[in-house]
Amino acid sequence: MNIHFIAIGGSAMHNLAIALQQKGYHVTGSDDAIFEPSKTRLEKQGLLPPQQGWFPEKINTHIDAVILGMHAHADNPELIRAKELGLKIYSYPEFLYEQSKNKTRVVIGGSHGKTSITSMILHVLHFHKKEVDYMVGAQLEGFDVMVKLTEENDFMILEGDEYLSSALDPRSKFLLYQPNIALISGIAWDHINVFKTFEDYIEPFRKFVGSIVPGGVLVYNEEDTEVIKITHGAENYFRKIPYKTPPYEIINGEVNLITDLGNIPLNIFGKHNLLNIEGARFICQQLGIMAEDFYEAIMSFKGASKRLEKVNRKDAAILYKDFAHAPSKVKASVAAFIEQFPKKKIHAFLELHTYSSLDPVFLEQYAHTLNGVENAVVFYSEEALKIKRMEPLSPQMIKNAFKNPELKVFTHSGDLHTYWESLNKNEGAFLMMSSGNFGGIDLSQ
Repeated sequence: MNIHFIAIGGSAMHNLAIALQQKGYHVTGSDDAIFEPSKTRLEKQGLLPPQQGWFPEKINTHIDAVILGMHAHADNPELIRAKELGLKIYSYPEFLYEQSKNKTRVVIGGSHGKTSITSMILHVLHFHKKEVDYMVGAQLEGFDVMVKLTEENDFMILEGDEYLSSALDPRSKFLLYQPNIALISGIAWDHINVFKTFEDYIEPFRKFVGSIVPGGVLVYNEEDTEVIKITHGAENYFRKIPYKTPPYEIINGEVNLITDLGNIPLNIFGKHNLLNIEGARFICQQLGIMAEDFYEAIMSFKGASKRLEKVNRKDAAILYKDFAHAPSKVKASVAAFIEQFPKKKIHAFLELHTYSSLDPVFLEQYAHTLNGVENAVVFYSEEALKIKRMEPLSPQMIKNAFKNPELKVFTHSGDLHTYWESLNKNEGAFLMMSSGNFGGIDLSQ
């Protein structure tokens, strides 16, 4: 089967391209910008396009299917050519469903925690050598590629994203999967560039619950008010399994779950992560993994890439990087850090990088999220605002939105770098939250 990817360099897209090649398909692709680690991984597999850009001449009738990435726009030259030839065009989630429609689909959704929960489930299954197909949005220890597709596996584990499917399909990605087993970890407004109001944002989650196949299962966070409303308001038939934060204690800096089987030591920390573990446990139970086996495996879970990930440095600094950028994620990560390092001076750095986080209306959602730390820093790039064609922001607007008059705000990477170099890294604990790279700061130095 001949498959062509339009926007092959995306974090999800390049993983799917590699997975399909490993499955025996003939794969080609194009993109106008490919960054690391996608570039090196595609090159290693012989899938890196020789030139960057769009080349409609690549599109011909020998192609069986075109997979369209979210990065590609409706006026993409290759997309226009594919439509002219009447080729079958799939969005990323549409193609994943096509590959898994005869399997039991397990879909993990939620505004926060879905990557971590999916990673936990895959870690446990991998630990017990239970083979499944999967798609997850972060690099995970022990896994070479973050998409796996086979003919023989019975289960498909999918991280379910509420963002749009493609330039041709405005449906949320997770609405295409039709789960047999689903999980919702929590709901907190995000992606304001697409979902203009909180009600707009909630609606896809209602539809997601409604898409669970008859007689299916929903595992849901009973500590989240919006999740409870949606779950109890659903009209379709499925089994409901609630979960909540399990009891735990921190002993000499080590987090221990308190269970009927005794204390279970963990390699991760934070109340939100313990809540994620409990959700993952109930999903694994549906897949035939009992509590004892789950706990045996989860003890060795070190976290998904960039989710409270410890950075190894040459000095004695305590430094973690975290993908947190939405308000609910920032709040959870800060709370986890305060609890984990109660005797340390905490430096919390946040980069405002996404469309939502740079929107003056949405900024109000960040109120008090950085409170409780001794040194709170926010960085955003004025140049990035110009590139995104967004209205200018002032440091005072940021301080007002965060309700934190002591907040330090930097708008130029050079000033941020100078301040970063002035700090004694051996004192305190550093939490670096961003979906970007803080203007190029090397956190490992």
